[in-house]
Amino acid sequence: MVQSIANFKADQVVLVTAGASGIGRCIAETYLRHGCRVHICDLSVNAIEVFLAANPGATATVADISIPADVEQLFSVLQERYGQLDILVNNAGIAGPTAAVEDIEIDQWQQTIDINLNGSFYVTRLATPLLKVAGGGSVVNISSNAGQFGLPLRSPYTATKWALIGLTKTWAMELGPHNIRVNALCPGSVNGPRIEGVIERDAAGRGVTADSIRDIYQRQSSMRLFVDAQDVANMALFLSSELGASISGQAIGVDGHTEGLSNWLS
Repeated sequence: MVQSIANFKADQVVLVTAGASGIGRCIAETYLRHGCRVHICDLSVNAIEVFLAANPGATATVADISIPADVEQLFSVLQERYGQLDILVNNAGIAGPTAAVEDIEIDQWQQTIDINLNGSFYVTRLATPLLKVAGGGSVVNISSNAGQFGLPLRSPYTATKWALIGLTKTWAMELGPHNIRVNALCPGSVNGPRIEGVIERDAAGRGVTADSIRDIYQRQSSMRLFVDAQDVANMALFLSSELGASISGQAIGVDGHTEGLSNWLS
């Protein structure tokens, strides 16, 4: 469990996209434990119901952030319910296909771009006026260590995660004068069903065992580990607290130090 951050301002309004499960849920629950008012969005009605049952103080909207109309409805609900926004966590994203560039279908490429990149733009575009009215705040974009290295067989995913870091630095420049900090978190492989699915698909494509692929992935980290969702949540909390008041425009690894990804094809 995350330790309490001294002087963290409670009662802030936090929006976490794809916040009903996985990393997003862990982030949302971490802010809730620190006294924030948390609103999430997610595609899954069932996941939202489970999340709200466990966290009755939170609120939620069913939304697909790759659809501008859904994002507009999300902010209509947020505005009506809270009338403000202090912290935005752009967490929503998909792994996309695991395939050589010539084998990637156009619709697979487009879906990954629509969710991972366009969705973050749609959400931030509408969040920014609220953050300005609040007198400042924090935006945390969930990128990846794939946004700092090449990543064989993951072209769409890698493209979106590099782009998120570029947007992070650009938005930090635009919004800094309004006391809005913008940072990107770059996790390595995070324990959970998502990375296990990636491993299974990669193993199937190479005709090897999942354990052999998992070992390759873990050896990319100097600490030879997969991080936990709580590690990512803790850093998001830190960046949006007073302790992170002077940190903006940064792409911060939460990955046990990735040494490189170039030998994933070996």
